Amino acid sequence: MNERIAAGLKRLFEDEGHRIVFWYDTARELREAFEAVALDGVTKVEIANNEFGLKYRMLRQEPKARFLVYKDGPEPPQADNWLLDLQLATAVFKADQAAIWLSELGLPGKFEAAVREHPDFYRSQRRLDRLKAFEQETPSQSPDGVRRKMLAVCAGADGDLDAVIEALLGELAEGQGDGLKLIGRSALAGFFWKEVERAYGYRSDEPDFQDFAITLFGSAYRRAMGEDGALNAEAALMFRRWANSRRWSEAFETLSSQYQTLLKIEEDLRGRAFRALMAHDHFEAIDREIIRSIVQAMANQTVSSPEVLRWVRERRQSHWYGRYADIYQAIGCATEFQQALAEANLTMTSVADGVKRYASSWFRLDQLYRQFIHHMQRSGQAGLLGALYETVENRYQTQFVLAMNNAWQDQVNRLENWAVPGYPRQQDFYREQAAEYRRKDQKVVVVISDALRYEVAEECLREIRKLNRFDAELKPMISTLPSYTQLGMAALLPPRDLAFKGDDSDAVLSGGESTQGLLSREKLLASGRAGDRAKAIKAEEVMNMAVSEGKELFRDHDIIYVYHNRIDAIGDKLQTEESLPGAVEETIADLVKLVRKLTSANVTNILITADHGFLYQHRALDESDFALADPQGDEILVRNRRFVIGRGLRPTPGMKKFTCAQLGLSGDFDVLIPNSINRLRRQGSGSRYVHGGATLQEVVIPVLRVGKQRAADVQKVEVRIVVPGKSQITSGQIAVTLYQEQPVSAKMQARDLLAGLYAADGTAISDEIPVAFDFTSDNAREREMPRSFLLNRAADAFNNQTVFLKLRERVGKTSHYQDYASHPFQLRRGMSTDFDF
Repeated sequence: MNERIAAGLKRLFEDEGHRIVFWYDTARELREAFEAVALDGVTKVEIANNEFGLKYRMLRQEPKARFLVYKDGPEPPQADNWLLDLQLATAVFKADQAAIWLSELGLPGKFEAAVREHPDFYRSQRRLDRLKAFEQETPSQSPDGVRRKMLAVCAGADGDLDAVIEALLGELAEGQGDGLKLIGRSALAGFFWKEVERAYGYRSDEPDFQDFAITLFGSAYRRAMGEDGALNAEAALMFRRWANSRRWSEAFETLSSQYQTLLKIEEDLRGRAFRALMAHDHFEAIDREIIRSIVQAMANQTVSSPEVLRWVRERRQSHWYGRYADIYQAIGCATEFQQALAEANLTMTSVADGVKRYASSWFRLDQLYRQFIHHMQRSGQAGLLGALYETVENRYQTQFVLAMNNAWQDQVNRLENWAVPGYPRQQDFYREQAAEYRRKDQKVVVVISDALRYEVAEECLREIRKLNRFDAELKPMISTLPSYTQLGMAALLPPRDLAFKGDDSDAVLSGGESTQGLLSREKLLASGRAGDRAKAIKAEEVMNMAVSEGKELFRDHDIIYVYHNRIDAIGDKLQTEESLPGAVEETIADLVKLVRKLTSANVTNILITADHGFLYQHRALDESDFALADPQGDEILVRNRRFVIGRGLRPTPGMKKFTCAQLGLSGDFDVLIPNSINRLRRQGSGSRYVHGGATLQEVVIPVLRVGKQRAADVQKVEVRIVVPGKSQITSGQIAVTLYQEQPVSAKMQARDLLAGLYAADGTAISDEIPVAFDFTSDNAREREMPRSFLLNRAADAFNNQTVFLKLRERVGKTSHYQDYASHPFQLRRGMSTDFDF
């Protein structure tokens, strides 16, 4: 107590420069404190019927001395106060609780009302300390300035009224109201609502915070739609900043969900053109309406592919994008699929021409279809995408897969022997590709991923090339026929005579030896080159090795075959075949991890290939998709969905017959392959995922060469600010274009930035918008991003000054940002933010 009194007196004498300070001990309880206080250069005197003598001493005898004038009792009425004139010209020290609080805050006496009128606020030392910290950081210029800081303390906020509202909205979303209750107990409610009215235009005879919140959501939505809102532009800006804040994301979602129904947003949206909704995300219903409208428009063919892709890009900035990312990606894949299909000329002049066209562009249609199905499945919103799915499924099956493979079948029917001129055969893989490294005395690892279709490998190629200092090259290879696992795996081993085992299994012999199992394959692999230390191993074993174990494995062997199986393991079962798209995604992730694992073990030469490809369609097959007649012959050994092995097989309508000699195999067997995409009936097996036939999807398999570079080769795209017209801001908002200079590619990666307007001292004077630059288009116009920024109240203090539009980049995974790009503007507005929009 005595320390606070001494501090308060010291402030009046030294900080405020008073020569005389009066102290009335109204309750006659502070005499001991008066007697104990000692201030350098200050004389203590007491009023005790000696007013004239004191006045004469202080004014005439010691006109420059400092005096503390104490009275043991209340201040007399002005008419009876002989020292009133002197008192009015100096200062009065009040040592009651309010005065002590004022003193502790270091506030001048003119701020007394801001303390005395709100005693409940100051009874908490924690609140007092927090307010004191605010005052030390930025001293208030008025009692209301103190009250604004008190509101921030009550709400647990750091900052101005916007921050207070944000914190209170957070409490409201959690069903709490501690901040508002404290504002009420502190006698700040009236002041709070006056501040809200002044700042945001909220007026009510009975103000209520939930009512304000509902009005805020509704007003922001109306203003975004170009209509009048109940609140002003500053409220819309505060709302946008709060809704975009990571801190308040959950609170925004909770209240938005509650008020969406209350404000009848879904009904309102039905009467609006969906194109006008693209820039807005106040409610989740907006995304659902946009999705429904886009899907319907695509099904009706009333929108162009560039339009849809632009909308999908724009919605990436939506608050709700995370919930609908798979739907938007499915829409994007469907759009690209339809565009690619429209541009595809599915004709060919030879088998070589067919392979060339498939490997250069047609594979992309398989890829986009698979990705579409994958995202549709992951979204859990198949009903929402129903019309689009039917369109994509029908076009994929009839206009692409069937049309392309019917044309391809015409070329296959002309073949005497199974070979495609100009393209390597699977049987020659070891001699021409794997052994190439051994002839140079270089070690090599071959990764064989079961059913790694060419289009899947192409996506894997792009993922690998995204890695820093990694490069890869993809080329097509032609698989053996029939295109199934046992024969494909055998063909990738050192070349020997390949033959069907001849029993009722689909086993394959190489030079009369078994090719089944790791031990058999390892033995055959070691025979490829005299002295080679060979190893056949499962991918799971490699991935579970420590780095040191991986290095030992590579050190102790010259050629390693790593067997990976996820696609075929999932797709080749009736119960799980519809999960094929997800298995493909996991396979790509597996292979990228495997490549990194191998290179960490000092492996420098990696080949990735497959035993065969596959056909896949998500919808169950129609009867017309099966071959028309059952196969006939002297002996049928193996009957699969896509091939038949036997002896003395007779020509069958809808199927092409090959002898083993025509397929490059030994033995006296015949093989029947259903034409185009037809399947054979087979009890208990799946029919949506199949392989073994001669379609391009089954027989064009990948050879992916992976290497590692010495120098870093990955960088991010560059972004610049494009300003139309003069670099001036004359209203409450500004529109600019942000331009991504290069398309995103394997080695040119996306860049995430935070955009906003800032004063020279770093003060944010607009909303801050996260922007992702990940455009892949070669068309420069499609890499432009128009953005508008709304100025906030803080901008008023910087009128007629230079301000800056900045693009800021996050430093690693920290919460800090650094400037990436900046453009100066002259801020010249004739009206303040409160009246400007």
